[in-house]
Amino acid sequence: MIFGRKDQKPIRIADKQVKEWKYTTCGYCSTGCSIEIGMNEQGNAVASRGVADADVNRGKLCIKGIFEHELFDAAGRGNNPLVRGQIHDQYQETNWDSALDTMGDKIKAIQDQYGKDAFAIVSTGQLLTEEFYTLGKLARGCIGTNNYDGNTTLCMASAVSGYKRSFGSDGPPGCYDDFSHTDCLIAWGSNLPEQHPVIYWRLKEAKEKRNFPLIVVDPRVTMLAQFADIHLPISPGTDIVLQNALMHVILKEGLEDKEYIEKYTTGIEALTACVAEFDPTSAAKICGIDEDTIRHVARLFAKAGKAMSIWTMGLNQSTHGSDAITGCNSLSLITGNIGVPGGTSLSITGQCNAMGTREWSSCSGLPGYRLLEKEQDRHDIAEFWGIDPEFFPKKRGLAQTDIFPAIETGQIKGLWLVATNPMTSMPNTSRIRKTLEKLDFLVVQDAYQDVETTQYAHMFLPAAVWAEKEGVFTNTERRVNRVTNVQAPKGNSKSDFWIFSELSKRFENGHKITFPVTTQEAFEEMKTLSKGAGRNLDISGMTYEKIEQARGLQWPYREGATDNDEGARLYTDGKFATPTGKANLIPLPWVDNNEHPCEEYPFWLNTGRVVEHFHTRTRTGKMGNLNKYSPTPYMEMNPDAAAKLGIKHQSYVRIASRRGDAVVMVQLTQRVAPNSVFIPFHFHDCVNRLCLGLLDPHSRQPAFKQSSLRIEHVEQKLAAKMNRERRTY
Repeated sequence: MIFGRKDQKPIRIADKQVKEWKYTTCGYCSTGCSIEIGMNEQGNAVASRGVADADVNRGKLCIKGIFEHELFDAAGRGNNPLVRGQIHDQYQETNWDSALDTMGDKIKAIQDQYGKDAFAIVSTGQLLTEEFYTLGKLARGCIGTNNYDGNTTLCMASAVSGYKRSFGSDGPPGCYDDFSHTDCLIAWGSNLPEQHPVIYWRLKEAKEKRNFPLIVVDPRVTMLAQFADIHLPISPGTDIVLQNALMHVILKEGLEDKEYIEKYTTGIEALTACVAEFDPTSAAKICGIDEDTIRHVARLFAKAGKAMSIWTMGLNQSTHGSDAITGCNSLSLITGNIGVPGGTSLSITGQCNAMGTREWSSCSGLPGYRLLEKEQDRHDIAEFWGIDPEFFPKKRGLAQTDIFPAIETGQIKGLWLVATNPMTSMPNTSRIRKTLEKLDFLVVQDAYQDVETTQYAHMFLPAAVWAEKEGVFTNTERRVNRVTNVQAPKGNSKSDFWIFSELSKRFENGHKITFPVTTQEAFEEMKTLSKGAGRNLDISGMTYEKIEQARGLQWPYREGATDNDEGARLYTDGKFATPTGKANLIPLPWVDNNEHPCEEYPFWLNTGRVVEHFHTRTRTGKMGNLNKYSPTPYMEMNPDAAAKLGIKHQSYVRIASRRGDAVVMVQLTQRVAPNSVFIPFHFHDCVNRLCLGLLDPHSRQPAFKQSSLRIEHVEQKLAAKMNRERRTY
C-alpha cells in the first residue's frame, strides 16, 4: 500500500491572464511549427501554444517553443547602437543615423583603399526571408562585395552542394508526409528527438500506424537509435563506405529499379564500377558494420515498396559531407525513390529560416537560386534592380569558412556579422579570437548585446528579435509560413529589414535600387522574381493571407494555384535541373582524411545538440526553464573507459586536442563507445576549441566531428571555480 495515495493534490496550471492569442511561426529550428503567443491585458507576451490546425505540428511544441514567449524580455537585449574606436575602449551609445553614417563611411574607406572585396559580410539562417532578400540587394547591389556568405555554411552547405550535384538544384525533394507513406527509413547521423522533436513525433506517429523498419546510422546510441529497429554504430566518418557497400549489394543482386535508372538518371556505369570495390566483406573492416547486416539493410531498403533517407549534421559536418549527401541521393535514385510519396532523400535543416537564406539571400549567387556564373541571371537581376550588370561579380566569392583565413592574411579588413556568433560557433575558436582582433572594422548586428563576439567589435547594432518583426520563414519541407509582429521591438532596437534599407541610402546604388518600405512589398518583388518556366522555386501564387490561412504553403506554388498539391514533392515528373534533364549518379571513391585516435589522443570526439538549447545559447541560455536542464558544459563518457582512467561521474576533467583544450563535467553513460566521447556544441569556450575544422572541398563546410582528444585529471575546486565564473548565462 502506498500511504497518502488518495490525498494527492491535483495538478494546477497557472492562469496567465491571456486576453489575445497572436499567430506566428516558431523561430528556433527548421521544423516550422505554427505557434500562438498569448498577450495579457497590458500587451505583454505571457504564454505560447501550438496551433492545432497547422499541418506541421498539429498543436504540439517542443520545450523551446513552449517558453518562446520569454524571449521578448530576456536578459542581455540590446537597446541603442554602440560604437568605439578600438576594441579595448569602452563602448559609447549613439543614435541610429550616426551609427549608420559611420558604418557606411568605414565600409567605403576600406573598399577605396583595399578594393570592394576587402569588406565581408556573414549572415545567418534566422532572419525573415524578406530580410535576406533585402540584405542580398544591399550586399550584391550596393556595397558590391563578393565576400558575402551565411553561417549556414557551418550546417547545411553540404546538403546544398549534394542536392546541386545530384539534382542540379538545391531544395529538399520530399516532405514530412513521406513518413506516412514510406516502407523503410534510414536516418544518417540524425537524432530527431533532441534536434527536431516535433518532426520526430511525426515520424513516431507514422511508424506506430504502419510499423516500417527504422534504421539509424550513428556512432552513438542516440535517443533515436534507442527507438530504432536496427542501430548501425558506424565507425566515425565512414558513411560513404557503408553507402557504397549498400549500393554494391543492391546492384549485384539486381534489386535496383532499372526502368527508373534508364529514364531519369545518368552515370550508372561509373557508379557501378566504383561500388564494385566496396563488397560487404571489405567494407565491414572499414565502417565497423558486419557484412551480413550490410546485406540485410541493403535488401530492406531496395525491396521496400517505398524507402527514404533523412540526415542532419552527422553527415553534413564532415570533410566528405557533400559526398555523403550525394550517396544518400544515389541510393534513392537507383531504387526509384525520388518524387514519390514515401520515397525521398530529405535533409533536416538546422535554423528556422536556413532555407530562406538558401533561396533568397544571394549568399551563393543571386535571388531565387540564380547563379553569378550565368550571364543571363546577372542581367535579369540587374535589370530588375535597375543597376549595371557589370557591378556584379562573375562568380561566387569566399564562403564563411574561407573569409576568416582571408582576414588572417590581410585580404579582408572589415567584417559585418548579422545574427551569428563565430566566437562560439566556429571550429578552433582560439584562432578565431586572434583573427577578429586583426580587423580594422567589425560590426556585430544582433538582438543580444552580450553575444560573445561583441567583445571584439567596433560597432554593435541592436536588432529586433523574431516576432517583433513581420515576414515569412521557409521550413525543411519548403513550407513558407508567416511570422507576424506580436509586439514592438524592444527599446530602440530595429528590425533587420529597417537596418538594411537605411544603410543602403549611404551608397550610390542605394539611390538607384528601390528598397521597399514594408516586408510585404519585398515579398511581392520576390514573387515576381520567382516566376519562370522550369523554376521549382516559384512562390508567385502566395500571399500573406493565403499563407496564414493555410498555416503554411509549400513551394512551388505558382500563380493561379488553388491547392498545394504540386508543392509537396519535387521531381515527380522525373525532370531535373541538370543540363541533361536527368539526375546524376556520382561515383564516390573513399579517401580517409579523418583524424584518428592515437596513443597521444586516444578518444574519438563527437559533437551534437541537446533538446534544451539552440546553437550558441544566445537565446536559450537566458531561459531559466531551459538552461537549468543543461547549465554547464559536459561530456558523455563510457563508464569502462572512465574506470581505467580513475574518472568519476560528475567530476571535472580537462580535454585536449592538437588545437586547444576545455574543462567539462563528466556524465558516465553506455551511450558512447569506450573509445569515444560526446560533447554538446552549444557552450562558449568549450568543444569548438578542440574541433578539427578541415573543410569539405565541395561545400567548404567544416568537420566538427571525427577528430581526436585526450582526457586529463584537473584540480576539482579550481575547475568548479572556472565553471562558475564562465556561466554568465
